Amino acid sequence: MAHTRDDVVRTALEVLDVAGLEFFSMRRVAGALEVQPSALYHHVASKQELLALMADSILAEVGVGDDLRATCRAMREAMLSVRDGSDVVATASAFRLGVSGIETDLAARLGDRDAARTLLLYVFGQAQATQMHRQAAAVGIVADDPGLDASFERGLDIVLAGIASAS
Repeated sequence: MAHTRDDVVRTALEVLDVAGLEFFSMRRVAGALEVQPSALYHHVASKQELLALMADSILAEVGVGDDLRATCRAMREAMLSVRDGSDVVATASAFRLGVSGIETDLAARLGDRDAARTLLLYVFGQAQATQMHRQAAAVGIVADDPGLDASFERGLDIVLAGIASAS
């Protein structure tokens, strides 16, 4: 059966969910699709491109609306809904490999690309910290922290207030 690029991205996200980013590989994705690894390169040029497409897929349902808090919450929840999703999205963004649409939309909404980037970096970083803490708590390394969501909200208020005062 011939696979599409969407099949490759969907399967890659499934592999990520099982193996985590540390053990994610093109070979594992190919195995899940029951094809040779070289077949993947008909759909993506590199692992980095696949990770960028995965990042875009993770944030695909997030739209930038008038309520920036709701947008930031939706981004965070989308990243937290996928194992290592925050790492995939943050890495793709840092290397300008994906998620550029959401940054462009935020910049247009805020009227300032630096403000948009600052807001994204806060959301990405906080999602990464939350995801790492939750994973560590799940295996008993640290105690669960029920205050992570409230901490995100307090930090978001601070960042948004700073952006508003800078405009």
